[in-house]
Amino acid sequence: MSHSLLIAFVMFAVVMFFTPGPNNIMLLSSGLTYGFRRTLPHVAGITIGFAFMIGAVGLGLGTIFITYPVLQTVLKYAGVAYLVYLAAAIAMSGPVAQDQDNRRGPMTFWGAAMFQWINAKGWVMVIGTITAYAGIAGFPWNIVIQVMLSLLLGTLSCSAWALFGSALRPVLTSPKAVRAFNIVMAALLLASLWPVFMDA
Repeated sequence: MSHSLLIAFVMFAVVMFFTPGPNNIMLLSSGLTYGFRRTLPHVAGITIGFAFMIGAVGLGLGTIFITYPVLQTVLKYAGVAYLVYLAAAIAMSGPVAQDQDNRRGPMTFWGAAMFQWINAKGWVMVIGTITAYAGIAGFPWNIVIQVMLSLLLGTLSCSAWALFGSALRPVLTSPKAVRAFNIVMAALLLASLWPVFMDA
């Protein structure tokens, strides 16, 4: 195993997992709006869904996208459309009381897991993980290592962002403050689309 490459991969993964992006912004907003406990399926969906994506692409699914590049374009713009919808939903979200039912509710496990396939930052991470750090170990152990580290770092980063949002609940108590915060989060989510259009 290449220890220097492993350390480099861990540094790359920490930066990519913990820096703001669509997943983390949505978790922050969900933690504030619904609380940490109700956001846990969202956390699990991102963590497991992204790790599965690394495993699937690393074990050969990525060749489909090389053979049919139009699929990448379709996924990219489907992701843009979905992120615009999510940004609008976040902007219109207000505080939800513990005993209050909310028709939209936080993102589900499956919704969060499937979202990884249309998340532009997710694809950047997957491509960087599989191509730049493929020499961590011999195939397929390199993919196993990358999946396991992604599960660990994904759990830590997603939980941290959701907890941060939840910790803001006692601070942002008025409906206007929560609405203003969610509008800012929606704007940041839309801003995260900039690299997608720059790459168009």
